[in-house]
Amino acid sequence: MPEAAPLFERIDRPRRLPDEVATALIAAIETGQLKPGDRLPTEADLSARFGVARTVVREAISLLRYDGLVDSRRGVGAFVTDPAQRSAFRISPACFEKRKRIVQLLQLRTGVQAEASALAAGMRSKADMRDIDRIFAELEAADRLGPEAALDLRVDSELMLYRRIAEASGNGYYVEVTLMIESTIQNNLRSAFLKNAAACEFGAGILGEHRAVVEALRARDAEAARQATRTRFDRAATRLAQREDLR
Repeated sequence: MPEAAPLFERIDRPRRLPDEVATALIAAIETGQLKPGDRLPTEADLSARFGVARTVVREAISLLRYDGLVDSRRGVGAFVTDPAQRSAFRISPACFEKRKRIVQLLQLRTGVQAEASALAAGMRSKADMRDIDRIFAELEAADRLGPEAALDLRVDSELMLYRRIAEASGNGYYVEVTLMIESTIQNNLRSAFLKNAAACEFGAGILGEHRAVVEALRARDAEAARQATRTRFDRAATRLAQREDLR
């Protein structure tokens, strides 16, 4: 007996109009229809061709400009850049959607990691603290080298730091949730996660956020550990959400 047809069909989520326009412009650049040095059609012209509002076109060009594919000159227009001068971290429209997912994961991590840190402050052993200090030292060293030399190491050290803190809490469920979040990042969002880290997760101020967590754990101060961790992930989510290329 043949299987019955499903009652409902899957609904594909529509893409944002600026992403659609950006994708079309990227395709024109990649296929050579628009060459380095060429000026893009005006906003009014593109708006008419695509049948969208000029604000949509403006946002699409903003995405390409951030990606380094075009260079805008005030009063003149937007021009296709030379490939040799483009950003080392190319960002496609699909990546913007991934960044939104990263914001959501950071929001989830805020609560989970904050409570894991609070518990770890009271439960951690001397061996746990030695491991946490060692991983944080690796994170600091990678940060000093900068994103061009040590981006992967910097990101992996941070993920490992909070996984180890979750383990120090003694609660396996925090570890499971932390591993789930980490797996999602590594398997589905790695590229976007790296690009965001290179853009806004290096520097003394960011290291200070992590250091506050580590120092609270060393002091066995549960409330300080909770607040420091919450502050760290709240700020990371806010930084990413406020980036111009994410809007």
